[in-house]
Amino acid sequence: MINLKDIVVKFGDFTALHDINIDVKEGEFFTFLGPSGCGKTTTLRTITGFIEPAAGSVVMNGEDITHVPIEKRNIGIVFQSYALFPTMTVYDNIAFGLKIKKLKKDEIDKKVREIARKVDLTDEQLQKAVSQLSGGQQQRVAIARALVMEPAIICLDEPLSNLDAKLRVQLRNELKKMQKDFGITSIYVTHDQEEALTLSDRIAVFNKGFIEQIGNPNEIYNHSATEFVCNFIGDINRLEEGTVKELNRRGAKLDEKKHHYIRLERIHVNSQAQGLEEFEGTVKSMEYYGLYIKYTIELATQTVKVIEKNDGSTPFDVGDKVKIYFSVSNIMSYTPQKGATDAE
Repeated sequence: MINLKDIVVKFGDFTALHDINIDVKEGEFFTFLGPSGCGKTTTLRTITGFIEPAAGSVVMNGEDITHVPIEKRNIGIVFQSYALFPTMTVYDNIAFGLKIKKLKKDEIDKKVREIARKVDLTDEQLQKAVSQLSGGQQQRVAIARALVMEPAIICLDEPLSNLDAKLRVQLRNELKKMQKDFGITSIYVTHDQEEALTLSDRIAVFNKGFIEQIGNPNEIYNHSATEFVCNFIGDINRLEEGTVKELNRRGAKLDEKKHHYIRLERIHVNSQAQGLEEFEGTVKSMEYYGLYIKYTIELATQTVKVIEKNDGSTPFDVGDKVKIYFSVSNIMSYTPQKGATDAE
């Protein structure tokens, strides 16, 4: 559907993107994920035509569009700020691009009302000024304005970042449903790991202008290709030297020159099972989240964080002596990179 081949982007002497290669399939929800300044929005802007690369090519359906003007790329764009016209009605915002294309009035009306129904905007809301709508409703207007042009691809640049947490989760689910209903190829930019994992068919994790890994959410989370991805995606425990040595004393055979990590939910409290490693510790803190409980437990060799599913039993208290259990097979190991730093 859309292919980025060896894309390099420079701003003066600064190289923002280094040899970016991505293949997005038709109908896919593909996410660019990474911290601020990592290159994900620059990549999106290269796809849409706002930035021309210093090297490489952008190919859509077999056609090189690297130097094709923005308005001729047939790509819909939803900006972080939505970029709506606040004094215009919802109807006129959605119809704006169609009027530029000089479609007939009755055809514009038909298209606007059809797309409005599909994104759950009422006839009453169509007549309101955009400024009168809630943040979630404005997001629907921005998506409708992009989709009404019938683009081959829709690009969304952090469209949920300005909303409160509860509305973000609600609209995240609606966005995914909308994408599936329309079947439109979607490229999504976010720094929110949870958002990326819940929405995406595949994810490209960016770091300092490079792609660290491309994979589906399970691959990114459970089989992180690099130490950066391992640290950036979700919360994780790094195993200290003393813990690694103790595991090796028991026969684990971990390379002591590497860095070793285990995710919080892979460690269990007082839940022994055959083949698991056992450590004794003391509960130093407890955070109650409803669905799960997060413990910080001090071992003889280090402090670890553990997430336990809330099964309704009485939680452990600070000061309780507990035993933790985990499988060596759930440890992810990485060769330290010279000059590499953990994810911010």
